[in-house]
Amino acid sequence: MSIPNGVPFLDLITPHMALEHELTGVFLQALHTAGFIGGPMVEEFERSFAEFCSANHAVAVSSGTDALRFALMACGIRRGDVVVTVPNTFIATTEAISQAGGLPEFVDIDEQTYNLSVSGLREYLEEKCTRSDSGLLISRRSHHPVTAIVPVHLYGQMADMDAILELAEKYGLMVIEDACQAHGAEYLSRKHNSWFKAGSMGHAAAFSFYPGKNLGACGEAGAVTTNSQSIAAKVCMIRDHGQAKKYYHDMEGYNGRLDAIQAGILCAKLKVLSDWNAKRRDKAEEYNRLFASFKAVVVPLEPEWSRAVYHLYVIRVADREGVMAHLKAAGIGTGIHYPIPLHLQRAYESLGYKKGSFATVERISETILSLPMFPQLVCEQQRRVAETIVEYISMHTPTITVPASLS
Repeated sequence: MSIPNGVPFLDLITPHMALEHELTGVFLQALHTAGFIGGPMVEEFERSFAEFCSANHAVAVSSGTDALRFALMACGIRRGDVVVTVPNTFIATTEAISQAGGLPEFVDIDEQTYNLSVSGLREYLEEKCTRSDSGLLISRRSHHPVTAIVPVHLYGQMADMDAILELAEKYGLMVIEDACQAHGAEYLSRKHNSWFKAGSMGHAAAFSFYPGKNLGACGEAGAVTTNSQSIAAKVCMIRDHGQAKKYYHDMEGYNGRLDAIQAGILCAKLKVLSDWNAKRRDKAEEYNRLFASFKAVVVPLEPEWSRAVYHLYVIRVADREGVMAHLKAAGIGTGIHYPIPLHLQRAYESLGYKKGSFATVERISETILSLPMFPQLVCEQQRRVAETIVEYISMHTPTITVPASLS
């Protein structure tokens, strides 16, 4: 039984009903042509998504995890290579690194954007690495060569790519964007005085089309974008058992192809993605307005060089569990992305990190709270969410102090 005036965390039914005719047409096309794997629908999606991302190439694969793993492999990550990323991301980021043969090592995040800290990355490269006699950059922690950086465009906002790319060039590192939450996000490059889309700045990028993403399939799906013909060709081989031509295998690969039906669904949704993203930005602005005079709620920061697409709208509150319980009692859905940083997960005990290793991400993980966010959210629902939060905090909890400057 639903609670009156409840607000879901995510609504995946309404947008699919609005596109019902187009989506059922995709299934009928596949049924009538027996085009289930590869073929015109996959090729059309790859062309359309590459154009959407302003990238030269897009290669459709079976999941976002496969996208990142294949991108890393195609960029030359070898067994034992260190890949630097952040601890506040879904485990798929580090799973992909490990499954590609790499060794994840972490740097802390910026307290305002929740993305990779540029100062933390610079400190890692300058103070926690050394050069071998042959010129390789070596991690002092693991004694393995450092070869790549995976910035995560968390919650739909791009990391500071100018600075990351500058450091990567200085130290000879590959940059693979984890853009799995950032379909359509944009970054103003101060170096080029131009806006760039997520997926167009690194050597390669990975996208997830899990159903709840801004661009979601009706199942699992992913894609790699790149401006490199050779990287795209390598990903194409990896996703299809290591073959560029049927039964001619240049390497061992994976069965990581995208179903044609999912590609057709993504093509239909891609046509409305820019509109959906604009609505998410409008919802974020409305939340910001609702919380503007209430300093006990820390709202997301969008720097002037960023156009976020708000896959998630994440606030910070001091008594998160109390606020969540109060919202739940009112029928309002919430989430935590992510409650336990990866360096403290049992899966990564072998890396040897301890509590206190990354103070910023650990502090933030205790206070972040994801509020309802989807294009069909209405102002009345947002007001109910904000009023319920303000009601609880006004009676129970202190405020949070956030540093005023970006790292």
